[in-house]
Amino acid sequence: MKADVGSDVRRAAARQSQKEATRQRVLAAARELFDTHGYQGATVRDIARHAGVAVGSVFTTFASKGEILSEVMQSRLDGLYGELDRVMPHLRGSTADRLRTMFAIHFNFEAAHVRLFLSHLAAAYDWTLPPTARPYGRTPRLQEIIVECLAKGVEEGDVCPEADLQEIVDLLMAAYAWTYRLVITKGYDAKAMTEVMDRQIGLICEGFRPR
Repeated sequence: MKADVGSDVRRAAARQSQKEATRQRVLAAARELFDTHGYQGATVRDIARHAGVAVGSVFTTFASKGEILSEVMQSRLDGLYGELDRVMPHLRGSTADRLRTMFAIHFNFEAAHVRLFLSHLAAAYDWTLPPTARPYGRTPRLQEIIVECLAKGVEEGDVCPEADLQEIVDLLMAAYAWTYRLVITKGYDAKAMTEVMDRQIGLICEGFRPR
């Protein structure tokens, strides 16, 4: 009996290990394909083929292509948000200056895999995504970091206390996402997009400063 129990445990551990290995292969394949073919251009079948697994194996691990993209991006963005958590509390200057620094860090971070980030943006408009998917806009930590910056601005007196902070967050996130069109239309790099975003932040901040 004990031997049977031990065998069952080992078999369960082996299945779990195999499932995790499949998961990591799928994520690695998806990361590469989203970065080269875009969100719409990379199918689940393509991802499975690139990972060397069956399509059925993909769907036993992930509910949808959108969920795969969410996992790919979350593993990348965790590092970025950790860096922002470290840097933001120590920034000096106005709220506008701190926001400019924060978004400059974002642009520079995404520059190495900008097409992957464009896939992340594109998925935000996929109405078929399940609730478990987390495209751009469903990333609460980014919004929390912006709110923390704005709340500090309220305390320091350069953000109007009556301002709706969530509306400001929405404007900033919309401006950031829309700026990425310049990668496609004009071939802009991180530096050029940061300059555009700096000006937009100035306009948005002018709207919420105390009168």
